[in-house]
Amino acid sequence: MGWVSAGDYEVALEAGKVVCRNGKGRRLKSVPAKLKEDPAVIGLRQLTEWLDRHERRCLSDVEQWMVRSLPVPTAVLARVWPDPAWQTALRDVVVTGADGGVAGFLRDVDPDRGLGLVDLDGDTVRITPDIVHVPHPVLLEDLDELREFAVELEVRQNVEQLFREVWHRPADLAPDATSVDTYAGGVFKELRFLHGRVTQLGYRSRGGYAVCPVVEDGAAVEARIWIGEHDGYDAYDTETGPLGWTDASGRALTAAEVGPVAWSEGMRMAAALYAGRDVEDEERAA
Repeated sequence: MGWVSAGDYEVALEAGKVVCRNGKGRRLKSVPAKLKEDPAVIGLRQLTEWLDRHERRCLSDVEQWMVRSLPVPTAVLARVWPDPAWQTALRDVVVTGADGGVAGFLRDVDPDRGLGLVDLDGDTVRITPDIVHVPHPVLLEDLDELREFAVELEVRQNVEQLFREVWHRPADLAPDATSVDTYAGGVFKELRFLHGRVTQLGYRSRGGYAVCPVVEDGAAVEARIWIGEHDGYDAYDTETGPLGWTDASGRALTAAEVGPVAWSEGMRMAAALYAGRDVEDEERAA
């Protein structure tokens, strides 16, 4: 982005920050205080804020494609790829074709030549599918091998995909079980701390539960873990409860009815909340 006049100075954006130079072209260490309210400076700072929000939104959208295993038209990827924020979000994600097989790590998108990938042999290839998927890692059968290969290639994903923690439903869990207590009993001194952790981790709270909505195979599922309900007084202690899943109507699902993505994402939420517990209080209670 070029320089913009601001009184006797010029300002510009560099690496997301407003920089300034004087009339002789000498760079200043900081933007003079008297320019704080200059329209050019205000405009650049507002642009920076918008770009930050845009980058976060792009990352969030790609993560939603992954969590929901949504089909993504190649035409859509070609349309957004010129945007640096979208490139940052999409670069090096693992994509699969219509047959579910891993196609490779995404490196380029061209409207005429299709997708540029690094395949599982380490070769750069071009493919031209109509749609691809950004699969959730729990659905990748060779996840450990893909992780090793990614390390060899020095892949640095901005969307947490390959190195996202995953949980599989235990083989010895009764198929008719409607909850698991792996992360129940995490003690928090004050209810507000646990509710704050829910928000900090990007989840929502409703009716005393932390919830994680997932759409899997076209069906809406919600993972829910008890955290305590607001009643106007948040200073009392609370603890995490069992984790369960419900369908769109609110019906409790059995373990056999919960898909692998919903299971993994629910356990991921529960584990993240439990990790913030007050360990000292638990030890004293024991």
